[in-house]
Amino acid sequence: MHDRTRRDARLAWIDRIVLATVCAIALAVGQPSVPAFAQAQWKMATEYPESNISGVGLATFGRLLSSSTQGSVTTSNAFDNQLKISSGEMLRAAQEHRIDGGDAFAGPLESSDPIFGLSSLPFVVQSVDIAKVVAARARPLYERALAARGLKLLYITVWPATGIWSDQPIKTLDDLRTLAVRTYDSTSADVMRSAGATAEYLPFNEAIAKVKEHKLNAILTSGDGGAGRKLWDDLHHFTPINYAIPISIAFVRRDSFDALSKETQNKVEVAAAETEKSQIELLANRTVENYQRMRANGVSIDEPAPPAVIAALKKAGSGPIAAWQTKVGPEAVAILDWANQQ
Repeated sequence: MHDRTRRDARLAWIDRIVLATVCAIALAVGQPSVPAFAQAQWKMATEYPESNISGVGLATFGRLLSSSTQGSVTTSNAFDNQLKISSGEMLRAAQEHRIDGGDAFAGPLESSDPIFGLSSLPFVVQSVDIAKVVAARARPLYERALAARGLKLLYITVWPATGIWSDQPIKTLDDLRTLAVRTYDSTSADVMRSAGATAEYLPFNEAIAKVKEHKLNAILTSGDGGAGRKLWDDLHHFTPINYAIPISIAFVRRDSFDALSKETQNKVEVAAAETEKSQIELLANRTVENYQRMRANGVSIDEPAPPAVIAALKKAGSGPIAAWQTKVGPEAVAILDWANQQ
């Protein structure tokens, strides 16, 4: 009698366990699935074409990031100013959550913080090696300026040297004074005006439109990669004045970065570092490749640039450089002083 009672109790206990298990499975099936990791897609922008060095950087970073995070963090890249956000507007666009980040040509960012004007100061940096050192020394200052706006620096891209694309050769000072030239920041506009040209600071695509309308006859730029394809139909001369070896700065919103796990954040930083290394390696043959492509499309590379033109531009640049030094701190001035001594 007692044995049967104990057996019945055990069976009842087993029935309860089975019922509880079935209920748990039913509840689990009824719940929406939860992914093993959060997914993020960052909207990134550049005003330059995908084959320009800025666009190449964003594409490289996106590929490396997706690979290293197994697709948990990806980028949606808008090239060629598809979002109508120029470099000078990019920081504000990120702060307003219109984008997560992007790659901005540094010069126009000077309106946000004067430190961003360092790399495009006229005739200061005259070699890629010096440009790399200046970028490395200034990096903490760029990081600080971005952090103050809730942004995080990802990587820096050093660009090919800046020259002048024009519809006529620039052989004399009189030729320089006939230019109606687009410049890429307010400092370069001041320099060109002081040298006698008519100058206007404009985003790249706006400048192209004005060239087509015959409102401009020259553009200050390297014309790197795909950017050149927008120039050589109308501007058949390139004068390599080595105005600057500027940079662009890739960044992301801090809150977008902070939303990731620590492990994923580390992968983002590794992808950014690998992108920066890849961009420097790309630069090694970039000017030669650009010149080959330009010549193949009817552009005359008018080198060397006339000494009188260079002298006039350097003289015109002294005032803007002095003015810039009054706007920045001693750390930035020390970097400029070092570059001037090289």
